[in-house]
Amino acid sequence: MTEHAEELARLITLENGKPLADARGEQTYSASFIEWFAAEAMRAYGDHIPATIDGVRNVTIKQPIGVVGIITPWNFPSAMITRKVAAALAAGCTCVIKAPSETPFSALALAKLAEEAGVPKGVINVITTGSSSTVGKILATHPIIKKISFTGSTGVGKV
Repeated sequence: MTEHAEELARLITLENGKPLADARGEQTYSASFIEWFAAEAMRAYGDHIPATIDGVRNVTIKQPIGVVGIITPWNFPSAMITRKVAAALAAGCTCVIKAPSETPFSALALAKLAEEAGVPKGVINVITTGSSSTVGKILATHPIIKKISFTGSTGVGKV
């Protein structure tokens, strides 16, 4: 992403009309999500949590939960995707992204760069659609999807 920052920023500007300076800023913090979660992935230890009952030990185990469905808004087409995808990958999960119908090219560009960086095919998947509500409903109800990460309007969230 850093090597292609200018191209990605221009893509954001072309897709949603964000001023180029703002798109460059978004691109910078989009890449920072990946850097941060990559570092956190190396520190994903299980924890011992103090129990309130004598003789009981609470232990957390950090492990992948499965496929994560990701639904993001059009207004931050790079940042919201990298924020969610980086967390899923750091946890060892694969993901299916429903790209915003208004800004699908940013999502596709990020997926392509991930593949070029060595992320295996099938780990990051992008669905482009003009029928966002249909695809969103499938992601939210499909038994293979174990977690949904959603950023969007209250109305869409309620649906």
